[in-house]
Parts: sequence; C-alpha cells; structure tokens
Amino acid sequence: MREAYEGTTSDQKLIETILGVSAKSQFCYGDGSMESMDEVSCNSIVKVPENKNFGRPIRAWGSVDLESLKLEEENIARVVPGRILALRFFPTNDMKMIVVGNKFGNVGFWNVDSNMEDGNGIYLYRPHSGPVSGIVIQPFSLSKMFTCCYDGIIRLMDVEKEAFDLVYSSDYAIFSLSQRQNDIKSLYFGEGQGGLSIWDERTGKSSNSWNLHEDRINTVDFNSENNNIMATSSTDGSVCIWDLRNIAANRPKFLKMVSHKRAVHSAYFSPSGSCLATTSIDDKVGLLSGPNYEDISMIYHYNQTGRWISSFRGIWGWDDSYIFIGNMKRGVDVVSVAQRKNVTTLESPHMSAIPCRFDAHPYKVGMLAGATSGGQVYVWTSC
Repeated sequence: MREAYEGTTSDQKLIETILGVSAKSQFCYGDGSMESMDEVSCNSIVKVPENKNFGRPIRAWGSVDLESLKLEEENIARVVPGRILALRFFPTNDMKMIVVGNKFGNVGFWNVDSNMEDGNGIYLYRPHSGPVSGIVIQPFSLSKMFTCCYDGIIRLMDVEKEAFDLVYSSDYAIFSLSQRQNDIKSLYFGEGQGGLSIWDERTGKSSNSWNLHEDRINTVDFNSENNNIMATSSTDGSVCIWDLRNIAANRPKFLKMVSHKRAVHSAYFSPSGSCLATTSIDDKVGLLSGPNYEDISMIYHYNQTGRWISSFRGIWGWDDSYIFIGNMKRGVDVVSVAQRKNVTTLESPHMSAIPCRFDAHPYKVGMLAGATSGGQVYVWTSC
C-alpha cells in the first residue's frame, strides 16, 4: 500500500480504522452464531436478514421516506481526481467508509465521519495504470478488497499486509467484478469481448471461463435468494439471466434474455431477488418481474451522458420499491416499481455536478452515495 499511496498525509489512521472494524466484524460474525441484527435507524426498526449460508447479516431491509432524504454540505467530498467509475460502501455498520475507483487507476477512500482527520478522512492510492472498473470488499473480512482494471489486472488490497497484491493478469481488459454471497473464495469478472471468468482464491488461478456475450460484459450480479442465478449486462444490447449449474463450456444457454436497442450498462437484482432492473443507453430502464422474470416493462429515462460523463446505472435501494438513477440536471431520479415511472427527484443546491454511479449503504437504510465524473462523492441521508 505504501508504494501506491499518493496522499500528502500518513495513511496509518485509515489502516488502523479498517483493521479495527475488520476485527470486530470477525468477532461478531466469524463463527456464524448471530442469527440476525436489529438496528435503530431514524426512529424505525430495520431488520437485517440472515445469510442462509453463513448465519450472518447480509444487508439491511427497510422502506425509506423519500422526502426525508437530504444532502448536507458536510457530506460532500472530492475523493479522487477525474471520473469515478466504481463506488462502494464498506459493508459494515461500524463506520461510514466509501471507496471509489477512477479512470486514472486511483482508488480513493473517504471516512465520512472523520472530517477532523488530516486530509478530512480522504486517502488516495494508485494501484492500477488504467480505469478501475470494479470493487469487491470481503463482507466478513473487511481488511481485504479486490479491484479490477481495464489493464487486465485484478489486485487484492490486504490491509494486514499493507499491500496491493497482484492476483490475476490478463491480456484482455476487465470490465466488471462480482462475488457470490455463498462463495467468497471466488471472483466473477467480465473479461474481453463478452467473456466471463471465475478466479479461485484457493488455487490462485482461473477455474472457469465462458463466452456469454458478443461484446463486453458491463455488470455481473447474483440473486440474493439463489446465488446460482446470475445476471449479466452487455454492450451488445442484451441482458441475460443464467443458472451457473447449467452453463455448458462450449454452448452456454441462458434462462432469459432481454434485448435493448443499444448498449446495456447495468442489470441488478432487487434486494429480494424477485425483480431485475436494467439501464441502457437506449433511454430505457428495464424492469423484469414475475416467477420467471416474464413480466417486462420499459420505462423511459434519458440516459445520454456523452463521452465525458460515466454512463448511468440504476441501483436498488433497501427494498424492492425504488430504483435510484442519476439525471443530466444534477439530480437523482427515483423510479417507482409499483407505478412504473419516475415519481420524484432528489435535488439539492449543494449538487454542483451530475451523479452517475451510486451505492446504497448495505446496513444503513436511507444512506445513498452518488459519484461524479469530477471525482466528487455526495452522500444523501434520511436523518
């Protein structure tokens, strides 16, 4: 980590914070003894469901009052230079830490509650030589984080070792990165022109690969209720749902395919796994629902961001009610699943740029982060 650090102040505080929270997480959940967790948030009880495979909390589940979401000036920071492509909250209830990756190969950390630290809680590294396209944080070992890049590299940031270790190298660009909740030893990533590969941490090698699309895979996501069900979005204009148990090496067959008229930049399952939201540059947000995702709605949303702004990717909040997506007027549009339309827009005079990429805090209902092409991060809260 030292070799990649580009900050002007010491990063020792960041290392100590992550190691402390990681140790606490392993103490609480490492033996799988905790069945569930209740959190008091904004005067409501938020239930955190149990991971069926580990007996540990996955993420919070709860409804949010859209009118309560506010953007305070202290919840804005420029975390990295240039365009942000990837954004993640650390999956813990013990700190509000955001990590982002940009087009220059930087990975930046922002400890939102540590404005009194040197550097306002912001720490900048450059472990990659090209655009950072994906971030995966180990949910039960917070001191480990994977990042991937267009340069064909996957690195493991191991805070205990204070290093960004090279774990995978390819001649092809890596465009997306994901992990199944019941298989934390494997990484799934979109590689080259439509390929999907699996890297096994136990062997340190790629264990499987398939050609699933005719063009790059922009996102890979797994159903929370059945981790064998996977969704991929592609620049070839399609979204496909797959069953990992039934993908043949030479002739992969999807369970479901939905076509957009232009490139699809994201496809994410809802928190319950019963819906799938897609975002395409054809100015549509797709919504798939029903037992076999047979009910398909295409909702108009202007998605023409141009070449200087990261493409929009609609994400789910903390239940299956709403999809959050940026707009070109420096706001956050909220699409209602029930009404199949945009029902409101989150706006603030503090918004000086267009939010493109988002993440909902997995344990704090009502905490939404949006990132811009200028390196800024905005954090909306409901309290």
